[in-house]
Amino acid sequence: MRTVAELAGKWFAVLVVLGGVAGLLAPTALAPIADQTPLFLGIIMFGMGLTLRGSDFGLVVRRPWAVLLGVVAQFTVMPLLAWGIGHLFGLEGEAMIGMILVGAAPGGTASNVIVYLAKGDTALSVTLTSVSTLLAPLLTPALVLWLAGSQLDVTYGALVTSIVQIVLFPVLAGLLVRAFAGGLVERYMLPYLPLVSVLGIVVVVAGIVAANADAVLSTGILVALAVILHNGLGLLLGYGVATAARLDEAARRAVSVEVGMQNSGLAASLATTYFTPAAALPAALFSVWHNVSGSALASFWARRPVVADDRRAAEGASTLQP
Repeated sequence: MRTVAELAGKWFAVLVVLGGVAGLLAPTALAPIADQTPLFLGIIMFGMGLTLRGSDFGLVVRRPWAVLLGVVAQFTVMPLLAWGIGHLFGLEGEAMIGMILVGAAPGGTASNVIVYLAKGDTALSVTLTSVSTLLAPLLTPALVLWLAGSQLDVTYGALVTSIVQIVLFPVLAGLLVRAFAGGLVERYMLPYLPLVSVLGIVVVVAGIVAANADAVLSTGILVALAVILHNGLGLLLGYGVATAARLDEAARRAVSVEVGMQNSGLAASLATTYFTPAAALPAALFSVWHNVSGSALASFWARRPVVADDRRAAEGASTLQP
């Protein structure tokens, strides 16, 4: 099982692509899985909570600059990129609104899994996801109104409830189990958690692709290219901003993934609720692509262990063992 877990981590990107292919080949059978995405992510988050210790979050509290930088980058880089790329590709109407909705969304919960597998600062990633989601009811409508001239009525309570159920509660539960049964967790569970994370993401991707199979197959190449460029530049600029701010390598990986991976499920929900299904197309494509690109990036970084730039970086990375 240890060998299987290691292979799953190394070939994460390939497995995610196979999951997407399965979704296209059997959409009717796999589409219902999409409705269970919060459950699967909750299980994955619990597993990640088992890898963390209270000291990891203490490290984040002692580095508020990293959290502030990540949140500011989240709500500036991606919305502006969405607006710029949309105009560059000549997107109009619902397609343009859909791009901006994706850009203005908070960080995706799956980003925490990608950061964990990439040997990044998982505690920072979880914090950035939580903070950006809590700020989304205020910032997402404002950004959409500013960039697209449209106004959204976003329910604050629904967003808070979602992030608490999917991220905070499972992670805290994992932390508590690790605190009270650390020896057992480290000996019998930690070596196999990468396998749980990989299989969870593969199943989620298969469900998302299956649920949007018609849209994925019928969409124009223009929107697909715009989505790919949006995600790729987000990952690159996120890493660049963190590097310019002189954050350690583990934190750079976390900020990069947090900026580049969006809560596209939220964007799709807002699009179908307040606009039309056509506005949800960029979000549907982003749901597939950012998991593939994130998986590939995680596989790349997983083969390159974090090298401590200083003592603080070494402390932050010490618990991120797969």
